[in-house]
Parts: sequence; structure tokens; C-alpha cells
Amino acid sequence: MYSQIDANKRRSALLIAVFIVLIAALGYVYSLFTGDTTYGGVYVAVGISLIMTTISYFAGDKIALFSNNAKPIAKADNPYLYRMVENLCITAGTPTPRIYIIEDPAINAFATGRKPELASIAVTRGALEKLTNEELEGVLAHELSHVQNYDIRFMTLVAVLVGTISILSNIFLRSRWFMGGRKNNREGGGQAGSILMIVGIVLAILSPLIAELIKLAISRRREYLADASGSLLTRYPEGLARALEKIAASNQPLRQAQPATAHLFLANPFAPGTFGSFFSTHPPITDRIKKLREISV
Repeated sequence: MYSQIDANKRRSALLIAVFIVLIAALGYVYSLFTGDTTYGGVYVAVGISLIMTTISYFAGDKIALFSNNAKPIAKADNPYLYRMVENLCITAGTPTPRIYIIEDPAINAFATGRKPELASIAVTRGALEKLTNEELEGVLAHELSHVQNYDIRFMTLVAVLVGTISILSNIFLRSRWFMGGRKNNREGGGQAGSILMIVGIVLAILSPLIAELIKLAISRRREYLADASGSLLTRYPEGLARALEKIAASNQPLRQAQPATAHLFLANPFAPGTFGSFFSTHPPITDRIKKLREISV
């Protein structure tokens, strides 16, 4: 169990390192073609990304809950759900999050909040009606683990890096063609300059795609980590495995699913086949079920 958690943390750290290398490479190529030794464009790109992500960091939970039409409930509204969350939080030693219900027949749930003290957890009506006690407990433990593992904060960092890479790519391409392109052509860079120009343009075009793929890979790793952490919390991996089996069998998408918040959910909220598995924010359910059943607690 702990080996699974440690392995996922190491892999996530490695993916972040690849992100940083991409940003450094793009910044170097930008300065090479524009002759900007001060890296002014890089600082502007980083600044814009930080401003955008700061807004998401402090208001992202409210945006996610609103966009998925999640409604807050009090303990009296659903004592069964409230007590289950409270019991899991006591076991985990974390504060009880705010609890929301999404009026949707699909089986799903998500958690948000940059730290346990500000966390929220949203559960669909379908999950409440179709899952047994042990299955729902497994789902809730998975989502609480995202908060306990600071996954939301981690993914915010990833969002900063993805945004930075995308903006840097745009700056490079625009400055290359509209500022530095004609100048370099007049001065003549020779064969080496032409090769560097091609490499730079390819890097600028592919970097956002590579960054997005890395983000998806990190999101998948965090799902495996939450599966392992949730199983450690309940001491019953089979509960979550059975819940995932019901999700796979129903094939029912969330009616108000949003691409921007898809990575938050327990399982991909879109209909199967909407996106290829290569571009999915979640690992295959069958693979998650298999790993859960290999866990011994």
C-alpha cells in the first residue's frame, strides 16, 4: 500500500521536472531567435500565468462546484451521507469538508479545495441511490484522499506550468514571424540558422501538446494514488472496486460534465468513446479495478 503511494509521488515529481525542462527549453529558443538576452517575454508569460492561476487557486473550488450545479446540504438533509463523511474524516484525522449533492443519475463524485480546512466534496444522486454502504464509503474515501494528499494544490501547480508553456509558445511564434523573422532572414543565418529556426518552430508548436499530455499523465497518477490512499483509509479496497465496476457497467455520462473539471471526478464524466483513452484524464477503470484487487491491507 505505502509502496504504491510512494511510487506515484515519485512519478508525479518526475513529470513536474519534465515540465520545467520544457519551459526552460522554450525560453532558450525564444531568446535565441529574438536576441532578447533579458528574457523579457519569458517573465511576461510567467507573470500572466501566475495571475490566471492565482484566481483559479483561490476561487477554483467555487467555480468547479457552480459549473457542475452542486448544491450544498446540511446534516439534517442527508444524515446518512453526512455521518459517513464524518466517520471517514475522524479516521483520517482531517476536518469534515462541506458536502454537496449533484442532482444527476450518473454515479460519480469529486472533491475540491486547496487544503483540508477549505475542502468540499460533491456526490451525485446516482451514487447515493445505486451504491451500497461499502461502495459509497470507498468512493468518499477516494475523494477525501485527494484533499488529504493535497492533489488539488498539486494540480494547480501543473495548471501554472501548462499555462506558462502555452503562452510562451504563442509569444515565440508571434515574435518569430512579426518581429524577428524578417530580420533574421535579411541577416542570413546560414544552414545552421535555418535548422535552429525549424527546431524552434516545431518546439513552439508541440510544447503545448506535450504539456497537456504531461498534465493528463499526472492526473492519472493522482487517481492511482487516491485509490491506494482511499483503500488505506477504509481498509477495504473491494468497496471502491465494486463502485468502479458499477460505473463501468452503467456507461452513463454526467449531464453537465465540463472538460475543465473532468479531472476532478472519480471517473471520467463523459460518455465512453467521447475522448480517446490516450487523452483521458483518468486511467482505464478496468486497470484501476485490477490494481485495487491486488492491494492487501
